[in-house]
Amino acid sequence: MQNIPSLKEKVRRLPKTSGVYVMKDALGNVIYIGKAVNLRRRVGQYFMNSYKARAASPKIASLVDCIADFEFFNTRGDAEAVILESKLIKRWKPRYNTLEKGNKNFLLLRVETFAPLPRFAFARHRKDDGALYFGPYLGVSAIRSALSELKKRFGILLSDAHPKRLGDGRWMLYDDARSQITSFENIVGEAEYAERVKAALEYLRGRDAGAVDEAQIKMREASDALDFERAAKWRDLIAAIEETRVANARAGVEADISASSAPVAIAAMDSLRKALGMPKDPQSIECFDISHISGSFCVASMVRFEFGEPAKQKYRRFKIKSFVGNDDFRAMREAVGRRYGRLHREGVPLPDLVLIDGGKGQVFAAMKAFDELNIKPPKIVGLAKREETIVTDSFEEKLLPRRHEGLRLLQRVRDEAHRFANAFSESLRSRKIRESILDDFPGLGEKRKKALLEHFGSIAKVKAATAAQLREVDGIGFETAAALREFLDANFPLRGDG
Repeated sequence: MQNIPSLKEKVRRLPKTSGVYVMKDALGNVIYIGKAVNLRRRVGQYFMNSYKARAASPKIASLVDCIADFEFFNTRGDAEAVILESKLIKRWKPRYNTLEKGNKNFLLLRVETFAPLPRFAFARHRKDDGALYFGPYLGVSAIRSALSELKKRFGILLSDAHPKRLGDGRWMLYDDARSQITSFENIVGEAEYAERVKAALEYLRGRDAGAVDEAQIKMREASDALDFERAAKWRDLIAAIEETRVANARAGVEADISASSAPVAIAAMDSLRKALGMPKDPQSIECFDISHISGSFCVASMVRFEFGEPAKQKYRRFKIKSFVGNDDFRAMREAVGRRYGRLHREGVPLPDLVLIDGGKGQVFAAMKAFDELNIKPPKIVGLAKREETIVTDSFEEKLLPRRHEGLRLLQRVRDEAHRFANAFSESLRSRKIRESILDDFPGLGEKRKKALLEHFGSIAKVKAATAAQLREVDGIGFETAAALREFLDANFPLRGDG
């Protein structure tokens, strides 16, 4: 841990409000993220000589010894702090957040919008499967009661239902005692059931103007009649409607560790200009990073910072096309060449500084891309992770002090490029795994597999399609559609998440 007096002075300037704090080591790496009801009091505890947890927990003692700096984000309340903390931990994966690495998520409400008869269920993970998600929810007792009430009120299906298609195209929702209990028609068409789902969603979202008012009236009537159990159910429904509104707002809670305050950004650009001997401040910086998994799903990312702040609308991703395998240098040359070849053709100015995640080999690859394009390159530097060594375009190495504002700016840009590339790589890998399901069906070539995915939009919708719907795809005949439907039923039966 470095410069305790300076950190304590920074603590004294913290607000006494709720928020999230981000601990960093001497290299600028995020090592721990936590939440606090009172930021000043909570963060200050880490720097107290009498901090009891140091003696009780080796992990805390090790963490405190590594803290070189910290940042914080104000939130509007404890609930927002919980959500923001969870999002940042999942994004940055700090090594000391061991409790969060168990993938403990809040419950989400999932609606299978891709299915012929959408069901309402709970899920712990938000997937790219075509479903509609609400939440996250901090408490689930109210929403569970609400789902039961919505089932009674609108006749929707929950995850325990397994409807059967009849010969005339309609559906039997239940084939057990529930078919006698429900007050709704048990045999329905898809359009009729879709109206039930629409009404239930509007009600749950609170867009039904009289939803809360009606529930409050019924709650008071039940209470006046001393039917407190029934009153409690209406109370839970009201709470669920309000929780859904709040949860959907929470889903947008976000913070950006890559950003900094304007004065810090200005000072960082000035420091970096002096350190690199540039004629003016690097007001525009573009950084490249390569990501792959054992040579597969090789992708590159490019992030852009303007005036020391991320310009996320200008981020770019590149699928590496010139080869298959594990060659970071070749991938870097392709990504840099594609980016600046296009800017040159369109007459767009180049950035003031190009930052490469890597050492001399990666910097050389980037310079070679400019040489092949016959374009004069801007200033190019690399940032090697181990010692945070800056490699210049003349292949000289520079080591700046760990707390140098210019170095910290480069670290923020590089870390953001790394995060962006990894997210893209994981997305492609997940998509590839999902699409490989069709590879196991014999006789289905690339052309017809592509036609299926383009027609339905996702593998989840292919799995939910009927044989008749499969036949609507070009190249899929009666026999193929029937065989594919049988294959999907045998290997990937639709199941609820609840």
